Amino acid sequence: MGTGTALQHVDVLIVGAGLSGIGMACHLTRECPDSSYSIVEARQDLGGTWDLFTYPGIRSDSDMYTLGYDFKPWTSDISIAPGPMIKDYIAETAAEYDVTRHITFSRRVVGASWDSDTSLWTVSIAHVGDDGEPTGQTDEMTCNWLQMCSGYYSYSNPHRPHFTDEETFTGQIVHPQEWPDDLRTREHLEGKKIVVIGSGATAVTLLPALADEGAQVTMLQRSPTWIFPAPNRNPITAGLRKVLPEKTAYRAIRKMNSWRTEYAYTTSRKNPAKLRKMINKQVTKALGDDAALIDPHFTPSYNPWDQRLCLSPDADIFTAIRGGNAKVVTDHIDRFDADGIVLQSGERLDADIIVTATGLELLALGGVTPVVDGEQINLAETFTYKSFMYSGVPNLGTTFGYINASWTLRADLVARYVCRLLAKMGDDDMSRAMPVASDPDMVQRPYVDDFPAGYMQRNIHLYPKQSDRDPWTASQSYSYDKKHLLGPDVDIDDGVIEFSSPVLVDA
Repeated sequence: MGTGTALQHVDVLIVGAGLSGIGMACHLTRECPDSSYSIVEARQDLGGTWDLFTYPGIRSDSDMYTLGYDFKPWTSDISIAPGPMIKDYIAETAAEYDVTRHITFSRRVVGASWDSDTSLWTVSIAHVGDDGEPTGQTDEMTCNWLQMCSGYYSYSNPHRPHFTDEETFTGQIVHPQEWPDDLRTREHLEGKKIVVIGSGATAVTLLPALADEGAQVTMLQRSPTWIFPAPNRNPITAGLRKVLPEKTAYRAIRKMNSWRTEYAYTTSRKNPAKLRKMINKQVTKALGDDAALIDPHFTPSYNPWDQRLCLSPDADIFTAIRGGNAKVVTDHIDRFDADGIVLQSGERLDADIIVTATGLELLALGGVTPVVDGEQINLAETFTYKSFMYSGVPNLGTTFGYINASWTLRADLVARYVCRLLAKMGDDDMSRAMPVASDPDMVQRPYVDDFPAGYMQRNIHLYPKQSDRDPWTASQSYSYDKKHLLGPDVDIDDGVIEFSSPVLVDA
């Protein structure tokens, strides 16, 4: 990429070189080979989440047969994969489809302005130093289509509440999103008393990983989370891979796993008591002689999938508890002191290290505020179109995965739909596609509805709205989306998205 005010142009500019961005590029290569594209990535390497997070035990919270791409089989027997394996998979995919040479690293998109007279986005791109901060140097690029694959949370600002008297604690306070290099090995962790604040996927991952390194770990939670112990090597999966060709087996496993996930979610909505009973049965079995812990620490007051369900591969968190190096405490924090945490119950937890696994901060479009013909767009005042575009905003797509299933399931659908949309625009000689919400009285609902998780509720009001009718919905159903995005009866020109080309008048 050039320097200063050098201007370059591509048909499609992809923002982000993580799972979504690399997937989008591969789909373009496969389905729109005549379209030029570039990827800009703020970090120094590809991988996105799987490059950022490096805390002990970092792994997927979805099975890799659905978190993997639909066109690139996951060939390991391991279903819930460690972060480095996922990053290697992304890098291997990028290499296979010759994507890597299209990526410019250490570049952050800071502005995007659409001009209807030329049907172009002009994108402002800041150079980023090794410390992750802007250097002051900027570039510009133009593109016909802008695809934001920058994820849904802030890479630079994790959610980190302040705790009373935390400055008096004499040990080390760490956030998983900013894990230090000096806390990665057994040499640094063995014998340490570590308190992990939180009960989400990160905390559930950290507890057994730190215990495996010889630390004495306490997971401190305000309330329990639903945790489902699942085998990391499924015998059905292994059997299919033995008797079927690799791609055929992968498609079959992907279909089976996506159906099972959706079935569990649907059951949680229609018959939550059934799912509660099933999970409790598995947790009781995993705890063995410690099954009495299930009531205070592993039976939430809410129903499964009211918040995201946490996976425990091979029941690792329960194995760690039974092994004696890990425990769970359900209580509220009163304050920190020099040696640990004082709880509202009056008990205290000694700690050498406190890990604040307190969550993420949602960030729409990577923090970019789009400008259309000189007017700043408030995303919260728009409606989502098919979960990936915005009413009144032309030629801008975004990738936001599922809450109740693997991110990549929707990322693949969106990428394929964008490719079909671009192909239609090319065939019809159209340069602009803009969803138009013509009904001013359309019902407004949050982009992610019926999901009260704290990280979602804090900033979901900054996202576009959805309505009660298609195509203005953000479905949480892969089978529904697959039918309505890629089904044989789907018409790209649906009467809602407005296609046009600029009419240039000579001066």
